[in-house]
Amino acid sequence: MSIELVPDRCEGHAVCEAIAPEVFRVDDDGMVQLVPGADHDDATALAAVRSCPVAALRSTS
Repeated sequence: MSIELVPDRCEGHAVCEAIAPEVFRVDDDGMVQLVPGADHDDATALAAVRSCPVAALRSTS
């Protein structure tokens, strides 16, 4: 599974980071960034993607 970020939608709520900090980080500007080369559990990452209140994340197979 891969994860795509839609930067224009992100509002920096950091829900994704709270659920999957090994995959997502909120930068100094309050915007989410994907952790490069993150080794993650797909179920946890998918839960984080689905939890985004502004749909700024997408998962692809």
